[in-house]
Amino acid sequence: MLAGAGILLGVAAAPAQAAEVSYATECIPPAISGLPPVQGTSKVEITAQAEAKVGDEVTITWKFVQGASKNPDILDLEKDTVKPTGTLKAAGAQTADIAMEGPRTNPPIPKNSDMKLSDMTGKLKLTTAGEVTLTPDAYNVNVSKPLSTDTKCSPKETVKSAATIKVTAGGASSGGGTGGTPTVSPTVPTGSPSPTASASGSGGSDTGGSTGGGGQTDFTGKEVSVAYACKTPIGDKNATSPVQINARKNGGSFDLTVEFKKSVMDSPADIPADSVKPSMEVALGGADKGTVHVEGPTNAKAIKSGDPIEIPDLTGTYKPGANGESTLSPGVLTVQALGTTTTCTPEKAEVSLTLDTTEQASGASGGGSSGGGSTTSGGTSSSGGLAETGAESHSALKALGLVAGTVVLLGGAIFTFLPSRRMR
Repeated sequence: MLAGAGILLGVAAAPAQAAEVSYATECIPPAISGLPPVQGTSKVEITAQAEAKVGDEVTITWKFVQGASKNPDILDLEKDTVKPTGTLKAAGAQTADIAMEGPRTNPPIPKNSDMKLSDMTGKLKLTTAGEVTLTPDAYNVNVSKPLSTDTKCSPKETVKSAATIKVTAGGASSGGGTGGTPTVSPTVPTGSPSPTASASGSGGSDTGGSTGGGGQTDFTGKEVSVAYACKTPIGDKNATSPVQINARKNGGSFDLTVEFKKSVMDSPADIPADSVKPSMEVALGGADKGTVHVEGPTNAKAIKSGDPIEIPDLTGTYKPGANGESTLSPGVLTVQALGTTTTCTPEKAEVSLTLDTTEQASGASGGGSSGGGSTTSGGTSSSGGLAETGAESHSALKALGLVAGTVVLLGGAIFTFLPSRRMR
């Protein structure tokens, strides 16, 4: 009787099989990273039912024994932020592309450590008797924080099949031929990808060198082309952007507006609302010395991937600290975004506006920044030169360092953009 029971159990429960396969893999980091493709080796274990009948729907598991690379030395990935998806190829008696998906569950992944990817599962309905082979193909890794980005990985060699299902006739077939339709039961919504670029701005006036005589109240600066050296969270970048400084007299002080012009870039990824904050330290020269802090609002609306990125006008108050002709030049720029800071320093001072100034109490000269509570911090220079690149005092234009990543299974993501002038 016991022997008979054992035979019955053997018939009822087809054993599962698990096999591991390794293959050379190329992973493409997200477009925002600016990083080259990464070459590595994927080790994958496929588990599937060894035997089944036509009409059965089988569940298949894809386990990552080894991803194609480590998390780079850029960013610690938080718990439950990484989600894999992929394609498993069925061939032989039946052909199909089986969609595989894993939950967004992972332990914290420190910088420069192995990626930890959840097991992916998928389903295949068997339609034809014979042997069906299962071979891992391309896969994608989505990281949800601090920005949703994708790294796409694909085989660079012919991959060996990792498992075979022996399919027998006998069950009612729900479809013929070679087109089994795989289904997946997703557990977590898929993350969104990243893209490319372009936004336009309006040109500026070249009537620089305005002075404060004759009862004039509005002063239009000259558009100057400024070369910036930018320090991003994961590297240095260079950029050039046209900038214009305008002023309006307000008592003994001046309300400043800094405009960015003629720059082009679309967002390479979805950016949440209220997450990008630009500012600048306008450099004073001539009779006056120091800097004036100007800043813009954070983005009021989310910026969708592919939409233009626009830097708003930066505003602040200049309280003169000297009598005479004082010059204003674009200074150090800072962009704070999603917990990261990018700082851009001009290679040289380019004067955009010259004003006739009258010294005011607690004015700028020799004291760093000027008026209106606009105090520079973080070690900015007040000797007439440009502010230094400290961690807190600065401003925004060229580079937005968005670290989003995991290089092979993501790729440290920075993107550098030129700000765009708002459409009037």
